[in-house]
Amino acid sequence: MEAKRVPTWAVRLRAERRERGWSQTDMAKQLAEAADSATRAHLPSRESIVRRIKSYEAGKHQPDDPYRLLYSRALGISEDELFDIPANALAFGDDEMEAMELARRSAASEVGNETLERLELAVDDLATAYPGTPPAELLNRVRQHLAYVSRLMDARKTLAEHRRLLVVGGWLSLLAATCHIDLHQLRAGAARLKTAAELAKHSEHPEIAAWCLETQAWQVLTTGDYRRAVTLSQGAQAIAPRGSSAYIQATAQEGRAWARLSAGPETRDALNRVARLVSPLPMPDRPEHHYRYDPAKSEAYIATTLSWLGDPAAERYARHVLARLESAKDGPPRPRRAVSARLDLALSLLAADQPDEAGQITLTAITSGILVPSSYWRAGEVIRAVEERRLPEAVELREAYRELSAS
Repeated sequence: MEAKRVPTWAVRLRAERRERGWSQTDMAKQLAEAADSATRAHLPSRESIVRRIKSYEAGKHQPDDPYRLLYSRALGISEDELFDIPANALAFGDDEMEAMELARRSAASEVGNETLERLELAVDDLATAYPGTPPAELLNRVRQHLAYVSRLMDARKTLAEHRRLLVVGGWLSLLAATCHIDLHQLRAGAARLKTAAELAKHSEHPEIAAWCLETQAWQVLTTGDYRRAVTLSQGAQAIAPRGSSAYIQATAQEGRAWARLSAGPETRDALNRVARLVSPLPMPDRPEHHYRYDPAKSEAYIATTLSWLGDPAAERYARHVLARLESAKDGPPRPRRAVSARLDLALSLLAADQPDEAGQITLTAITSGILVPSSYWRAGEVIRAVEERRLPEAVELREAYRELSAS
């Protein structure tokens, strides 16, 4: 007798839990924490919720209310996306996966140059899509490619092909980690970063390894561990190829961390080093590529860094960066980066004692619908500064921030 096929939604629930490094008991805790106080009061014991999770993941029956909603909140994925997945959604992914598979099967090798070239181009496309794509949507696309790379790991291939596949997997894992961090899924992000670092080690790819450290530096910077951010940024510079995008980005990240520590001389030294590195660089053919340093990024980092130092020059930089990002002068508009630039401008305006404009700019960023969770803390920083000044805008800003955090 043919074994019963596990429904795709059940496979998805199990995969999402494992990807975050959660046990079924951890998942039960997350579901309970996702409930409001009224719902939590009517939930059964933790052991009963674990039994439900086992049943769901076995595909015996779909979660009903309130568990559908709790899963959606805990995983940060809409109910429709979690439970209304087409039956073949995970079999091949999308048309691109089918094209790659057909090319692979038609080649003499089980992997082959054409398949690897397509995967390498896909990495560039995904990294270029990062600034303008909602992180949850991009993460799903990255996962499809990672699943395909995982299938190819066991295929026959040459040593050179194997290394290229490891490099592709490293870049994809790194990008997936960045999306998880954007979604504030920190445990899943840490697991992805660990995988990326292992693949970088096995493929002897120092730039991916350096980006892993730089990404960690960015993450701890957002959580307030500024000393560790300095250490990680310097560690990234130590292993990155000098002059590479990872090297420049890590130097800029070091400057931001020093600014948070109010270390003026160290901050300006880092900014000067970035300026020397960036000055000879041409504009890349794909400036939106997340892992290719766009010289325009240096101005955005200067604006952020100087605003944290309270330097009046921050306002001029922030206004210039915002205007550039919202124009099509050197590439398409980059709305997510523009939202961050608005927060930089708001901070610099507060330092210049212009709170009214700062409050309005921050409200625009909060209500834009494209501010990612990993940047909420930046909006919160502006709001706290407005509240400390007892400005009338504080009430509206705080309410908008609550709605944002609850969405």
